[in-house]
Amino acid sequence: MDNLNKLNNSTIQANIDVKGYVFKVLSYWKLFFVTIVIALIVAKFMNDYKTKVYNLNTVISVKEENNPLFSTGTNIAFNWGGASDAVETIKVVLTSRTHNEKVVRKLNFFINYLKEGRYRLEDVYGYTPFVVDLDTSKPQLYGQLIQVEITGEDTYNLSFDLKESNSNALITYDSNTTSIHNFSSPLFSKEYKIGEQINTEFLNFSLQKTKKFTVGEKFYIQFVSFDSTVGSNRSISVAGIANGASMLSLSKGGPNKNRIVDYLNATVVILDEDKQEQKILYAKKTKDYIELLFTQLEDSLQRIEKELGVFKEKNNIYNLSEEGSLVFNETITIEQDKKNILEFNDYLNNLRSYLLSHDTYGENIPVPALIAVQDGKISGEITTLIQLSSLREKLRGSVTDNHPQVIKLSNDINISKTNLLENISTLKVVNQNKINKLSAELSTYKGKLKKLPKTEQGLLKFEKNYQISEANYNYLKQKSYEAGSAIAANVSDVKIIDTAKDLGNGPVYPIPSFNYLVGLMLGVVFPLFYIITKEVLDNKIHTAEDIQNNYAIPVLGVVGKNHGNNNLAVFDKPKSSVSESFRALRSNIQFLFKNTDADKSKTLVLTSSVSGEGKTMISINMATVFALSGKKTVLIGLDLRKPKIYDDFDLTNDIGVVNHLINQKTLDEIIINTKIPNLDLILSGPIPPNPSELLLNETADKMIKELQKRYDYVIIDTPPVGLVSDALELFKYGDAIIYVIRQDYSEKGMMRMIDDKYKNKEVTNISYVLNDFSIKNKYGYGYGYGYGYGYGYGYGKYGNGYHENEDNKGFFSRISSLFKKK
Repeated sequence: MDNLNKLNNSTIQANIDVKGYVFKVLSYWKLFFVTIVIALIVAKFMNDYKTKVYNLNTVISVKEENNPLFSTGTNIAFNWGGASDAVETIKVVLTSRTHNEKVVRKLNFFINYLKEGRYRLEDVYGYTPFVVDLDTSKPQLYGQLIQVEITGEDTYNLSFDLKESNSNALITYDSNTTSIHNFSSPLFSKEYKIGEQINTEFLNFSLQKTKKFTVGEKFYIQFVSFDSTVGSNRSISVAGIANGASMLSLSKGGPNKNRIVDYLNATVVILDEDKQEQKILYAKKTKDYIELLFTQLEDSLQRIEKELGVFKEKNNIYNLSEEGSLVFNETITIEQDKKNILEFNDYLNNLRSYLLSHDTYGENIPVPALIAVQDGKISGEITTLIQLSSLREKLRGSVTDNHPQVIKLSNDINISKTNLLENISTLKVVNQNKINKLSAELSTYKGKLKKLPKTEQGLLKFEKNYQISEANYNYLKQKSYEAGSAIAANVSDVKIIDTAKDLGNGPVYPIPSFNYLVGLMLGVVFPLFYIITKEVLDNKIHTAEDIQNNYAIPVLGVVGKNHGNNNLAVFDKPKSSVSESFRALRSNIQFLFKNTDADKSKTLVLTSSVSGEGKTMISINMATVFALSGKKTVLIGLDLRKPKIYDDFDLTNDIGVVNHLINQKTLDEIIINTKIPNLDLILSGPIPPNPSELLLNETADKMIKELQKRYDYVIIDTPPVGLVSDALELFKYGDAIIYVIRQDYSEKGMMRMIDDKYKNKEVTNISYVLNDFSIKNKYGYGYGYGYGYGYGYGYGKYGNGYHENEDNKGFFSRISSLFKKK
């Protein structure tokens, strides 16, 4: 076959040899098996070692609710609806530092409950048979593991060792401050009873029993930083629910499901309390102020009533005349109306001054305690202003003023403030007109009042003061009732749809199935990466197809591995597969000799790229197969630099070609008869200082021509052509040239020089022989069949009886045989 013309097509076919690559990958099944097993073991370890993280959630509704019992027309009226964009505001509130500080304090989450686990101390909050009843006003040992060992049904031993942590700090949670304490001893151990108060300079708490004690159980408690606990719990996730803009899902992750459940439920409760507190803040302040004035007015009313009684008795006048009663009734109504308007104007002035002088609005905002608010918008705007201001200040504790929610709240506050100021200005103008009108009416009645007797005028004055005070007293009672009812009947904007609950949820991390899948994938990927890298970096010749696809010189055949003790494979084991491969080569090489006369001597030159490729072994056995076929054969060792042939024939290298070339010995004196019939041998002899010059002289030429006359086959073992040029000079004697390549040893670039010479027709009648070949799935499927490899090699039971001398024992069989021999 002409490889030179088909080289490019063969290369393309080799590049798409999918089946060949599949066999290569499958040949590494042991590597895949080991890496997959290791990866699965690592995955199992990671599943056990990694801290399990659970995720639970609760669902709430955030909707503006109005109390149907009240309206904005009520004197103490409130804007029951929350701030605009309340849902987005609540999202920020739930993750704010201030809100989470309240939750942490409520739950005492700065106390860790721990127990020794397989790999670490595990969080056992909610699983311990006790809880810590902490006195937060007193100092506690900070950061130290405190062991609690159950010693009886109601007793436990408390101990710690400061040497383990080298810490002597104390923390007081009420003030959130730390201090240093000098311990007299680093060790502490004492037995206590359940419920007994521990009062020391560094520990102040008691344990309350929640479950039955198991004697010998050990737990640990630890008091940690309040601020860091708050920070670690601010990671609560708040998200809106699709198709329900007013509903929020609160979720939280962690290693302890009891902690997650308690925290989620507590954060919703505190949110609900805060929202209600914001909604009734104005009402509470009004009620408190009313209660204060109510007490003062009650005392004033009693005093006026007493003075009225004294005046009547002293002046012996108990009732007004008909005219006096008429003037009194008309005057009292007008003065009461004027007094209410004047008080409301004073309130409006105070409110306006407060709005203009403050940036935040809360508990100090003026309240209209003694007057009826003429416009319900005033109360509504005040309530809205307080809510917005309170929300903004809470958000400022966790975000900057540039946060979108803070900016929006500030804009809403400015709008509400502007509306209030405009209403105040309008009401003051209206009220002034009313005051002028009432003042004119009062002037008329005062003229009538002067016509009455002096004693009746005095009685009328006392009656008027008493009536006004009594009216105010009754008004305050009514307002106090309204404010109390508004507070008690407050409707929350936050409703719990689903409380957080442990329903046996599995961990969200690590996910065992995912880790096993990743382990399996890595167990496959790593070997593949290794195989691909090895293939990319591999520059060795592995198959005959590697030679065919890369070089123009044809492949004559392949020779299997020689497991014998020497290179006389054909002679020592004539029925082995290696022997068969050389017989196949003997048949194939006849095609190279086709231009040679049948009765003429034939010369075969053998070379290789470098030392170690098996050139000498091929030379010896090729000579042997020719000799055993009845042909008179001579093997010449012309590798003068590194001779090897003598050792396989148990000879010394004292006399050989070198002795003849320097005219020390005759040709007959250097020819050695071997134990192999028809085979003579000429060794190389002592290593000369100038091997190239010896091979190029006339004596060498005469020697080879003389041997060609005497023998049917002349086999020449030459030096490696890749190292020295001697072999190239000897090619001229060869009727056929064998270039030996060794599987898994020869590199692909080594044959480039000889292949180029073949392409340029500088060298002809040359073929490659692949030596030391074995069928390996990773290099393909069945390569070598038809290349003189021999039938049956590697084909198991189908080769039985054909290769009796074959040593096909496996590794374990060889080990077993070795022990049997011993």
